[in-house]
Amino acid sequence: MPVHGKTILAARARSNALSRPVQALLVLAGVGVLAASAHVAIPFWPVPMTMQSGTVLLIGAAYGSGLAEATLLAYLAAGALGLPVFATGAGLAYVAGPTGGYLLGYLLAASFMGFCASRGWMRSVAGTIAAFFGGTVILYALGLAWLSVLLGTHKAVALGLVPFLPAEATKIAMAILLFRAGHMIRSR
Repeated sequence: MPVHGKTILAARARSNALSRPVQALLVLAGVGVLAASAHVAIPFWPVPMTMQSGTVLLIGAAYGSGLAEATLLAYLAAGALGLPVFATGAGLAYVAGPTGGYLLGYLLAASFMGFCASRGWMRSVAGTIAAFFGGTVILYALGLAWLSVLLGTHKAVALGLVPFLPAEATKIAMAILLFRAGHMIRSR
């Protein structure tokens, strides 16, 4: 069996080894951490930085496929139901509004990160950087696509990407460092 095939089976065995109550607790904890990260606003230039996107990527990388998607689906459902889990606003109208593409991007980015983790692609520093960059690209591609439908491409890029690039680069760096630190501790 190829090496990556063994990694996939090992990742599936680990996630299947968790009981349903433990999985449910991890989903709730992930939703809680994600909701808290949405409300942490750090003064940054040119816009304040929330920690949501970095947290989404970390949840995907740490939880792996299956558990990451369940966590993000629970998070999105909580926000759609009106719970204050998003940075600003809640409810179905908010989910369908200008940030809707980014919210869907969170789900797909977390899924991508879980896929990368389950394949063992994040064992190296280069693989970790590539995965976090790829997750960010997925998140912003979906967010900008939806925002472009609402505002046009030029305005979407000007308002939904450019102001966030410095903060996003900082969050990616922080998330990579946290993930690598956890990976080093786990491998001891």
